[in-house]
Amino acid sequence: MNDDAALAPVPVPHSPGGARRTLRLDAAEALRLLGSVPLGRIVFTRRALPTVRPVNHLVHGGDIIVRTHDDTELAVLALSGAADDGRGVVVAYETDDIDVDARLGWSVVVTGFCRLVTDPAEAARYRAAIRPWTDRALDQVVRIRPDLVTGVRQVAAD
Repeated sequence: MNDDAALAPVPVPHSPGGARRTLRLDAAEALRLLGSVPLGRIVFTRRALPTVRPVNHLVHGGDIIVRTHDDTELAVLALSGAADDGRGVVVAYETDDIDVDARLGWSVVVTGFCRLVTDPAEAARYRAAIRPWTDRALDQVVRIRPDLVTGVRQVAAD
């Protein structure tokens, strides 16, 4: 790709009705919206650098539950973080629903501690409830306990 082409001005479509405004979401509404979509992105540290992976999730009891595979860095970190101090490893989780044409929608970011779900019956229930987007075997289940929940919604201005 030509670098100059990437710098060309992009026409900005106007949303129906014109102007927009940004609303801050409270934690309850942000988690409700997060639970309304099946896919998000988990961010964790790998070799001292941020790593982002798309994963399916569900929200249960205020926690975010995701499936991952056995040999993933995330599963190893979640297990070792829980062993180190019992709290888990710090992660961020992001999901959104944005209409790129209208430039309306919402985005939610959760920061919290991630731990491996070690109870076999509980892990089996979550595995049955979360349908992975990938064809890889996702045998491990991790739980994110939200510590900080933020979100914004872009809406048409009245």
